[in-house]
Amino acid sequence: MNIRLSGRIDSNNAASVEEDLLRQAANADAVVLDAQDLEYISSAGLRVLLRIRKMRPEMKIINVNSEVYEILDMTGFTEMMEVQKAYRVVSVEGCEEIGRGANGTIYRIDKDNVVKVYNNPEALADIQHEREVAKLALILGIPTAISYDVVKVGDSYGSVFELLNARSFSKILAREPDKLDWCVQEYIKMLKLIHSTLVPAGKLPDMKETALGWARFMQDHLPEAAGKKLLALVEAIPHDDHMLHGDYHTKNLELQNDEVLLIDMDTLAVGHPIFELASMYNSFVGYSELDHGVIQRFQGFDFETGRRFWRRALSSYLGTRNERKLREVEGKARVLGYTRMIRRSIRRRALETEEGRAEIAHWTGELLSLLERIDTLTFQPNELELEAVPENLEEVQAFVEEHLEAADCPPKAQMQIGVAVEEIFVNISSYAYHPENGNATVRVEISDDPVSVAITFLDHGTPYDPLAKKDPDIHLPADERDIGGLGIFMTKKLMDDVAYEYRDGQNILTLRKNL
Repeated sequence: MNIRLSGRIDSNNAASVEEDLLRQAANADAVVLDAQDLEYISSAGLRVLLRIRKMRPEMKIINVNSEVYEILDMTGFTEMMEVQKAYRVVSVEGCEEIGRGANGTIYRIDKDNVVKVYNNPEALADIQHEREVAKLALILGIPTAISYDVVKVGDSYGSVFELLNARSFSKILAREPDKLDWCVQEYIKMLKLIHSTLVPAGKLPDMKETALGWARFMQDHLPEAAGKKLLALVEAIPHDDHMLHGDYHTKNLELQNDEVLLIDMDTLAVGHPIFELASMYNSFVGYSELDHGVIQRFQGFDFETGRRFWRRALSSYLGTRNERKLREVEGKARVLGYTRMIRRSIRRRALETEEGRAEIAHWTGELLSLLERIDTLTFQPNELELEAVPENLEEVQAFVEEHLEAADCPPKAQMQIGVAVEEIFVNISSYAYHPENGNATVRVEISDDPVSVAITFLDHGTPYDPLAKKDPDIHLPADERDIGGLGIFMTKKLMDDVAYEYRDGQNILTLRKNL
């Protein structure tokens, strides 16, 4: 039962107010004191509230103005009972929409401030959650805007943020297409900061648990074998306590006075980066695959800009231009991306419309095709897997070289590493699977202390330790020397260390070079 408080409660009227409140509260199931019209309260009034509270422990007070709230707060009433502030009313009619997500829409209400209006009319708990996780992100080093006020907007609530003269990256891309590369650079710099941030256990939800829910939902909408494989793939993703944004697209990055800020923080979670990449794929490509107007309406730029941004962002994130690697990781992201989109559309009753059925059929076909060839959803940015054939040597060399260039590897060391890489890969492609063919994995790892590079070759071919072979005698005359054996010999001379082991059915050869 809501009981209105109004005017003043002081020594002059405290007794009569208490009598009236006790009478109204006597037969109520629950007592809610609505203080919207309460202008003043003294200690005599506080004693009235305390006596009512003792009689009705569930009592709460709502719509308290800032002056009265300050009195209740300083006297400890906000700790002994639920006290809700009154919220100023804000209209977004005619305001520019600068962002729209699953939980709400962000509007610019003046040149200095924006408000995020929540879809849920009972959003106070959601607002509190977002404010808490945004503060956590800021403490952990993520530059973000913190809400400084909660307001009433229509039938719902909103959080107000100061974003002075800020422009979203979507707006920059739409109006200044020549800045695409700059936007990619800053976008990925922020993404890597997010993904390198370790979150204390239990502070944020685990994205894997959410994705398992998607996969379980899909069991009723995929052929049995495909559904089981999808669930197994998600289950196999390892737990990770590094931060994810969860809705990382260009509308959620703002440029304010040359500082890049991350906004819309209610989707923060922890988990493997593949979950983030799936969401990014959906934002820039997935949702717009059949209707290219979707991205124009949502982001403000066209589909080709979105696809180009996605591919360059993925390349920058992985640190490679290798098309094979980009397709590999994109395919894994698409598996989760399609899963999420199909579930979302079905839950929104898309199967009841012709357009919705066509969209779901398209995404399902793509998902089934991907599930036929993908056996893991995890990835390593610094690994390249390809067929161990001589024709792929150039691709391996280019992959290694771009990682060396990123590490500012000196030209002499780069040449020496290049020779060693050629010798090892040619040896694997010639002998590991002979007379059949098989795959090899090349992994490049850069260390800082000391600055060095480790290049590891892995294959499932015939077990073979190249280091077990005796070095050739390079002092013999030509007619007495054996042909062969120089490749491994040169590799050992050019590298600071070469190590071999056979483990888990794999030949593993690692080259190390100090830079």
